[in-house]
Amino acid sequence: MKIHKEGRRILFFTLLALLAINLLLFQFNADAVTFNRIFVGASVIAFLLLLQFFRSPFRNLLTHEDLLIAPADGKVVVIEDVHEPEYFDDMRKQISIFMSPINVHITRNPISGIVRYFKYHPGNYLVAWHPKSSTKNERTTVVVQSEAGPMVLFRQIAGAMARRIVWYVNEGDEVSQGEEFGFIKFGSRVDLFVPIDTEVKVQIGEKVKGGQTVIAQLKSTQPSLFGN
Repeated sequence: MKIHKEGRRILFFTLLALLAINLLLFQFNADAVTFNRIFVGASVIAFLLLLQFFRSPFRNLLTHEDLLIAPADGKVVVIEDVHEPEYFDDMRKQISIFMSPINVHITRNPISGIVRYFKYHPGNYLVAWHPKSSTKNERTTVVVQSEAGPMVLFRQIAGAMARRIVWYVNEGDEVSQGEEFGFIKFGSRVDLFVPIDTEVKVQIGEKVKGGQTVIAQLKSTQPSLFGN
């Protein structure tokens, strides 16, 4: 287990602030022993909670060119056919993964290929399960031309707690399945949009792990681990 680079600065300054406050309390509020001890305990708990937000566990990544791998840890909350207006402007199958505050917040490339489109959208911070969060909230949209052929769109979406999305890809980049493409600070949601004929391998309510769980199988002429 290691700490993700996006959290190191936050954790360092939070630790300094908590240490300073506790030292000041023991210096200038020495008589309130019980209160000071409670505050120390609360500081430790708060720091540990923040620490787990930025954990980066080791993963044995699953890779295959026509398999769509989970881009994030979380729970599958949407599987439906919808109209995708930003890039495809046609019907696509949407698969959404909700990331709670206790999930790992790293987002990974669900497929290998070339980034054909990227856009960052500033926006609101509605709760992640709100129907309009995917079009109103702060978000990024990435479209990858997969090695299997089909285009895959995936979107980082900020939620009520998340206040910053980080990304590491740009148009024209070649990306590898399972590698990090970004980070959503304090969780939220990732949406995927794939061709209608894509075979979904998960169900609503199922918990998935980024880089490991097979989400779907794209239609391809290449042989798959799951067969055709």
